[in-house]
Amino acid sequence: MIILGGEKMAVSLSGIKTLCKKNAVKMADFMMIDLNGRWRHLTMPIERLTEDTLKNGVGFDGSNYGFAPVEKSDMVFIPDLASAYMDPFAEVPTLSMIGDVYVIELPDNRRFDQDPRNVAIHAEEYLRSTGIADEMRIGPEFEFHVFDHVNYSVEGHSSKFRVDTAQAEWNSGLEGENLAYKVPHKGGYHAAPPFDRLSGFRSRVTMLMESRGILVKYHHHEVGGPGQVEIEVEFGGMREMADKTMMTKYILKNAAMAEGKTVTFMPKPIFGEAGNGLHVHMHLFKKGSPLFYDSNGYSQLSQTALYFMGGILKHVRALCGFTNPSTNSYKRLVPGYEAPVTIGFATSNRSSVIRIPAYAKDPDKKRFELRSPDGTCNPYYAYSAILMAGIDGIKNKIDPQKEGYGPYDMNLYTLSKEEQGRIQFLPQSLDEALDALAGDHGFLTQGGVFPKRLIEIWIENKRKDGSRYKQLPHPVEYEMYFDL
Repeated sequence: MIILGGEKMAVSLSGIKTLCKKNAVKMADFMMIDLNGRWRHLTMPIERLTEDTLKNGVGFDGSNYGFAPVEKSDMVFIPDLASAYMDPFAEVPTLSMIGDVYVIELPDNRRFDQDPRNVAIHAEEYLRSTGIADEMRIGPEFEFHVFDHVNYSVEGHSSKFRVDTAQAEWNSGLEGENLAYKVPHKGGYHAAPPFDRLSGFRSRVTMLMESRGILVKYHHHEVGGPGQVEIEVEFGGMREMADKTMMTKYILKNAAMAEGKTVTFMPKPIFGEAGNGLHVHMHLFKKGSPLFYDSNGYSQLSQTALYFMGGILKHVRALCGFTNPSTNSYKRLVPGYEAPVTIGFATSNRSSVIRIPAYAKDPDKKRFELRSPDGTCNPYYAYSAILMAGIDGIKNKIDPQKEGYGPYDMNLYTLSKEEQGRIQFLPQSLDEALDALAGDHGFLTQGGVFPKRLIEIWIENKRKDGSRYKQLPHPVEYEMYFDL
């Protein structure tokens, strides 16, 4: 079922056309995700959306999405009617839906195995084929910054960036119209108005999200004083939540622009302040029954949950290649900002890469969260990779306690040197994460979920990011070395 114009309807072209006419919809917009995790789109008059569109698709150049070589770049996308929603930002009434990518073949086109959404579909199919569970339900936490001003420039002879927001502490001495109430450095957690100037914005975007089927648990100001906020959503199926992750980012960015603000999910946009994570809560279900609960287990977790956790912890360094795929990611994964740096698990411990929420006590709510991912990831790849690591843990009975991953019910930022020698650490750079992925990806290719060629292309492209970053002079180097 989809919701259009406030009415529930079955998924069919005739039903959509009827409601489009009733709601004066003029355009159909198709959203496709590229390799890096950005939405791209193509728009046509609603009259051009036909049964032929659903069968044969719409042609496009896949090489510009990062997927295919130029000599084999002709592809088609086929819209998923079940993903249809009204675009709240379109000037002309527009029905938007997500497109799945297909390779052109005779007699019938086939799903493109590198397409992020298709990878997520294959991951869910693989989970069911193992008999372990029917679904993985996840609940992402969206942390992001809202700024009033951003400018940046990167040239061979000049490099700079500047962000600003009226509530930032650095504006407390601003001359002219200044009404005080600035959020202190690292003091924004659950700040109330008038310090929290973004509460109204979050409520407005919450209503937009809810009207499009993205159910919000709550929203609040986060630790970072200069406009860091969080919106946490209710759980859903893995692929469904990847769709909703993309839709959430689209809504937040466009709603901010409409109000003269701008949103970023960069993990570390400001030095010395808390960074933005994309914590992923997860649990498995089979025939509607939860698999992660055991009243007698550690923190009420079942052995299945511990094995699933063990797989994630064993492969987490490689996972970072997909869950933390930017050079900026590793400026967040440093001690002192509630971001994880070590590989281990614990209950209620925000310094641990896997945290088990103590307040989730009911069987159908028992879960754990992976705290390392961030918003620069492609959610389809990231969520699928997490699932594949967990499946590997269950299949190979990887017990996190026996493997030495904890539980670490202590502050992992203050370990002694002796204790640090007994614990493993997350990658400290993108290159280190890509090295781990290059050496540990067999769990991803099981069942053909992640094509090996996709992993190769991903690593190759991300290494280019790292190379460019390392070669550019940085302003702080002028500060430290210019006079030597």
